[in-house]
Amino acid sequence: QVHRLRSVDNLFVVVQEFKDYQFKENKEDALKDLEDLVKKLPWSDPLKVWELNNSLKKKKTKRKKHNLQSPASKEKVPDDGEEEGSDQKDAGKQEDGAQNATGTEPAGGQDTGGTRGEVSPDGEEEQEDNEQQDAKDELQAGSGGEPKAGEGEAKVLKFRVTCNRAGDKHSFTSNEAARDFGGAVQEHFQWKADMTDFDVEVLLNIHNNEVVVGIALTEESLHRRNITHFGPTTLRSTLAYGMLRLCDPQPTDIIVDPMCGTGAIPIEGATEWPSCYHIAGDNNPQAVKRAANNICSLLKKNESKESSTPLGIPLDIIQWDICNLPLRTGSVDIIVSDMPFGKRIGSKKKNWDLYPACLTEMGRICTPGTGRAVLLTQDKKCFAKALSRLGHIWRKGQTVWVNVGGLHAAVYLLKRTWERAEEKRSFW
Repeated sequence: QVHRLRSVDNLFVVVQEFKDYQFKENKEDALKDLEDLVKKLPWSDPLKVWELNNSLKKKKTKRKKHNLQSPASKEKVPDDGEEEGSDQKDAGKQEDGAQNATGTEPAGGQDTGGTRGEVSPDGEEEQEDNEQQDAKDELQAGSGGEPKAGEGEAKVLKFRVTCNRAGDKHSFTSNEAARDFGGAVQEHFQWKADMTDFDVEVLLNIHNNEVVVGIALTEESLHRRNITHFGPTTLRSTLAYGMLRLCDPQPTDIIVDPMCGTGAIPIEGATEWPSCYHIAGDNNPQAVKRAANNICSLLKKNESKESSTPLGIPLDIIQWDICNLPLRTGSVDIIVSDMPFGKRIGSKKKNWDLYPACLTEMGRICTPGTGRAVLLTQDKKCFAKALSRLGHIWRKGQTVWVNVGGLHAAVYLLKRTWERAEEKRSFW
């Protein structure tokens, strides 16, 4: 059940959590403390959960190669990375970084702090607890888990330690912490360190004085579930799900993403809310092509799941101009879109004209009184200005702050007023 959560990037089982860990000021002493910590941690129950998690995974599919994590690094987008949407806390000095137990090479494709859920960052421990409880129940019932333990003892397990550190009061780097902590783990369990082809990934998350030690239950981030063709600013599926959920779609609602890019939002919508009808569009032919490829991949995936005739998905994609949409006035219930930030696509200068034009046209196609829009942007100043100009057709409901690849962005929930929007003027 935990694996089915749609707004969570990564899952791990908590070995132990320290709310206020006192780090020594001297680097050597601080690292020595982390080493000594390994022997004191209650590893046995979390490792049972990890075993159970593996046994359940093996039933469903053959285990994927572990180095699947490396492609994630290619999608890492530092400046306008709508790809990296983890909802981590904004830290003073963010240091991403994963390092192995031997300290020779950095691990690829590590999402810093990505273990937090998109929509409810605080829900994570509760989920792990549920996972742990389920595992214990199942282990007591004698289903799965037990035989695996014997198997694990027979072959030496391979592991890596990943450290995500945030905060500016630490005397050590994440790489040093991972290296020393990893060395102690290796000594304690007699496991073998391996950066790419590992069985167990031990997580050491340090956020200021908070330390969480965990064992990863996901091999690659769950946000990559529906997308096979990535664009320069592909949104995470987890963030897309959170945005859709914010507008509370009802059966038969017509949901439009007028700037869909590679289609992350409408594809997530069509998968999770199949009783609505989804329309996606973009002015860039390349984006439309990528979105169409993503839809095809999803249809193929559905085909392999069901032996009977596979159902289609309630989603269409079209190339159009956001300022002149081929949709009837008042015909759309919900608009959900990731607006151009003006960094990778477009520019901040262009946004000053684009945003008011978009909001005007969205107001025209949206049903007065009941229609709503959920829009993500990092260009908050420009958006606020555009919204103040169009206050007669859009009322701001809620604002949710999100971290999109290190950028401080906002998701705005807008409600459509009863005011009539101006009709579309014909340009020919």
